[in-house]
Amino acid sequence: MIKHRKKSSVTAQDVALRAGVSRAAVSRTFTNNGSVAKHTREKVLQAANELGYQVNFLAQGLNRKRSQLIGVVVARLSDPFRSGLLEGLLLEIQRQGYQAMVTEVRNADGLEETIRRFTQFRVSGVIVTSGQPPSELVNECVQHNIPVVGINRQMDIKDVDFVCSDNKAGAALAAQQLLESGCKQLAWLNYKDSTWGGINRGECFKHAIDQHQLQALELLAEQDGYQGGRQAAHQLCASQNWNIDGVFCANAQLACGFLDGMREQGFSAPQDFHLIGFDDTELTGQYSYQLTTIRQNIDLIAKQAVLNLQARGRDNTAKQRFDLVPVTLTLRATSPALTD
Repeated sequence: MIKHRKKSSVTAQDVALRAGVSRAAVSRTFTNNGSVAKHTREKVLQAANELGYQVNFLAQGLNRKRSQLIGVVVARLSDPFRSGLLEGLLLEIQRQGYQAMVTEVRNADGLEETIRRFTQFRVSGVIVTSGQPPSELVNECVQHNIPVVGINRQMDIKDVDFVCSDNKAGAALAAQQLLESGCKQLAWLNYKDSTWGGINRGECFKHAIDQHQLQALELLAEQDGYQGGRQAAHQLCASQNWNIDGVFCANAQLACGFLDGMREQGFSAPQDFHLIGFDDTELTGQYSYQLTTIRQNIDLIAKQAVLNLQARGRDNTAKQRFDLVPVTLTLRATSPALTD
């Protein structure tokens, strides 16, 4: 009976023997721009996959210890909050003595390449930011004993920890502000293919106003971001539902687009309706928007994510963590502070 070696004990020579090629051919296969015939490369990759072989560029000769790299998986950096979150993560990762390997996964080929890079460089951990990167990436990292932390997302994967802004508290703050401002006809605006975070905020908002025997009209934008919010405003004004006086949005980009769309239709906030966004990006504080919004604490999110990676690295059998980061309500012109 053939006994399979553990992945960490498989050598390049083992792969060469399995594939029926030279040790040099294996080395060229796993070297960028290495010159090797297509047929040879396919045999080497198949043998490596069967044996569970992974190249370790940074740790060769160092007892195969983890590197000081942390992989960061990002999505749609054109979104100001996501780019701000990445900046916060990079600062915290460097502050803790690590370096970041940032990647964006867009398709199956990108997924395979990302997994290969993370395992080859033996990253100390992986942080998956908000967005929708494939769950296969997380599963593969877990199978290679790489600690993983997800931000503003939830997946039922064992041994993966999560850090999330407190959506329930944020939705409650938004509902309270709108109701105390006298709003009676409420709406919730989100992108139709929203992330888990956006969906969760909507569910929490509906639950919060349900306590007051109210319901929210659900507005689903056909596209995410500014243009999606703008188009949603146009569609609302063209419908027979334009009696809305309070709107809560899943993110800042949607909210800013919605505000401009309503202005184009001759309506303004807070004179005609109150508007609250989520994220508190730099754009929301600019003079032309002055958007009331729920603020996410990027610094605390980044710090907790790295701390969780370090803890999981020390003990990968620890109980799964789901940490909630407090949010605050930033009052501006679109739903101003209440007056006596």
